[in-house]
Amino acid sequence: MTASSGWQIEGDYFENCNCDVVCPCLFSSAPPFTSQPTQGACEVAFGFHIDRGHYQGVSLDGLNAAAIVRTPGPMGQGNWSFAAYLDERATDEQRAALQAIFTGAAGGPIALLTPLVSTILGVKTAPITYRREGKRRSMEIPSVLSMGVQPAPSFDPDHEIWAENAHPFASKVAFAVGTSGSTFSDYGMTWDNSGKNGHYAPISWSG
Repeated sequence: MTASSGWQIEGDYFENCNCDVVCPCLFSSAPPFTSQPTQGACEVAFGFHIDRGHYQGVSLDGLNAAAIVRTPGPMGQGNWSFAAYLDERATDEQRAALQAIFTGAAGGPIALLTPLVSTILGVKTAPITYRREGKRRSMEIPSVLSMGVQPAPSFDPDHEIWAENAHPFASKVAFAVGTSGSTFSDYGMTWDNSGKNGHYAPISWSG
């Protein structure tokens, strides 16, 4: 599967990193990805749900994926460690398509970031549960990841704070905060990003 493969997905995503709110990697007086993460290194998990999607005629409707990234310093300096998790419900064809999309091999937003990756930790198949409940998002991979985000406090609790032109994954993202118990443990790493920075947004990708 190459970057010339035809594909499209529409769905939802969220992330939860270890930076204090608001993450300077995206929002600061410096250009994006050039500021020092508030904890020195960046440790971030991403969850994805596909409402509707296809890859070379293969339907991807209803499938999930996740990814984690760790950077030793400012994101733009590279040296990222990366791992992906693919929905165990997928057929072999669907799994290959998910891997191509969510590792950047098929082009799209993640491909823009792959030059920053120096270490591929692995790509695993796992049971992934993705929940979208009102303004909350959560994802679970048993014994590996349990993360969620809720909207950052605003003057109007019925509406989130949104930022446009702020993220490579979506045209606008909501400011969010990691819920209690937002943890990750795999590849010799253990994180607790409860109360830390988060974002979520609808996504529409193609390649």
